[in-house]
Amino acid sequence: MKLHLLGTSDIKITRLIMGTWQAGKSMWSAINDVETSRAVRAAFDGGITTFDTAESYGNGHSERIVGETLADVREKVIYATKVSHNHLKYDQVIEACHNSIKNLKTDYIDLYQIHWPSGIWWGSDPIPIEETMQAMNDLKQQGKIRAIGVSNFSRTQLEKAAQSCRIDSLQSPYSLFWRHIEKETVPFCIDNNITILAYSPMAQGFLTGKFGPDHKFAGKDHRSRNKLFKPENYYRVQKALTRLQPIAKRNEVTLGQLALAWVMAKPWACAISGVRNASQITENIKATEICLSCADLAEVNAIGRMVTDFIDDNPIMWEF
Repeated sequence: MKLHLLGTSDIKITRLIMGTWQAGKSMWSAINDVETSRAVRAAFDGGITTFDTAESYGNGHSERIVGETLADVREKVIYATKVSHNHLKYDQVIEACHNSIKNLKTDYIDLYQIHWPSGIWWGSDPIPIEETMQAMNDLKQQGKIRAIGVSNFSRTQLEKAAQSCRIDSLQSPYSLFWRHIEKETVPFCIDNNITILAYSPMAQGFLTGKFGPDHKFAGKDHRSRNKLFKPENYYRVQKALTRLQPIAKRNEVTLGQLALAWVMAKPWACAISGVRNASQITENIKATEICLSCADLAEVNAIGRMVTDFIDDNPIMWEF
């Protein structure tokens, strides 16, 4: 599998990254630990060496699953995890990092990220970014982390964070149906050699085509509050999927593989793929071998606009 240099670091990550939000179980339904562990191992066996998690995914449960499953191949994999929005004071960052290191059964974290900006979501206190970044810098100097990243930051927030330390990655929602970062954030990242880690590249499953017009998510499943699932948007999603089907068919790929290939065709982006079981990750890995023609990319791009041109300017995917 092709590797991508993370920002200006010496860390090489796979273009397809396994995301493990589901492994934490919270905000998802019908997740099984055994199946999750098998999926993580299948990802590694299939060539994926980069695994993304967070302390907030099940209060460390996801980290522990990843750490236990990959303990015997730790030196061959890259761990990316995140500190929560409510742990951004200096001492909290240090403690959270040490907890994540313990959960992952390792001595260091390859990429440590701020999950959400402080003071914006879920009533978190506003913490000066300089204080948080001082902790990140100190952890890096001590060898506890190798690179620093941020997640869900706007361009303005990213610029401010970059004044305090070297930022090597931005993790952001990005898919054919969700493209807010293209206008302002992508140009900044390209100019500053910041790798974009695109999460939800299949629009949280919508781009697989498996959710029909009458699908209902379980109440605790966060996708029930996804803006793409609102009736006015979901209708456009279904129309766009119908238009994408012939392109997938002539390339002999699934809709999900087409969506992943579209993201990975961007030289500045790597795709984070979350799955429930080993068969799903095995199917997703096949997307790394797809080379879409310029004509196909242009057509897919235009179809995606059938959805994105009608989405509001708020970059958050959910209405929590």
